[in-house]
Amino acid sequence: MQEVRTHMSQTHHGLSDTRSTDGETRRQIMELLLQKGALSATELGHILGLSATGIRRHLDNLVDEGSAEIAPARRSAGDRSRGRPAKSFRLTEHGRGQFGHNYDSLAAQALSTLRETGGDEAVMAFARKRAADIVSGVETPSDEDAESLEKAAQAVVDAFSKNGYAATVTNAGQGVQICQHHCPIAGVAAEFPELCEAEHEVIASLLGHHVQPLASIADGHGICTTNIPITSIVKTHPHLPKKGAVHDSGDE
Repeated sequence: MQEVRTHMSQTHHGLSDTRSTDGETRRQIMELLLQKGALSATELGHILGLSATGIRRHLDNLVDEGSAEIAPARRSAGDRSRGRPAKSFRLTEHGRGQFGHNYDSLAAQALSTLRETGGDEAVMAFARKRAADIVSGVETPSDEDAESLEKAAQAVVDAFSKNGYAATVTNAGQGVQICQHHCPIAGVAAEFPELCEAEHEVIASLLGHHVQPLASIADGHGICTTNIPITSIVKTHPHLPKKGAVHDSGDE
């Protein structure tokens, strides 16, 4: 029995070592493709000191999962040798994405530099222009009637949703709530609240009503909630889905 346990332990340990080795080889292959561009299994094997057969297995797996693809054939103008050139592989956008993107850090650095060179006013000017660009196609309601205001609120929501905010609009209490279920700039907005302030400004300007920020993803809530006290919409045009309470906690 002891011999069986020992054998099982050794077998399990061997499988763990194999998985660890496979993971390291895969990482090295992807790094080489990232650094050098398209490479063949033979070229990768030569660099890593491994057989081309073993490399092809990893490449096939990367292709199957969409992290790599077969690159266009490489052949120089003077290459007149017969036969097809060796198949080369390169990373796809999905594969490159596994190395991560540091867009939040880059944006924060850019805004920090803008604040240093232009002051708070420059940061706010940028934030206002960004918010204005998001709703550039939204028209200000021509009338103060409920239908016009509701249409404008929905247009604002659609504009933000197209920019990655997953926004919705609902009736709540004595007004309308715009809820953003995702914020693509939450990490940066936590450091630069001007971005949120500008969004609230542009919504208030378009709808012609004061807005009340209730919750923010940037502040740690699960949702961004902005209340717009438009009593006329709630009373005379109840086509929007109703909610029983105002989202003041953002926990949904």
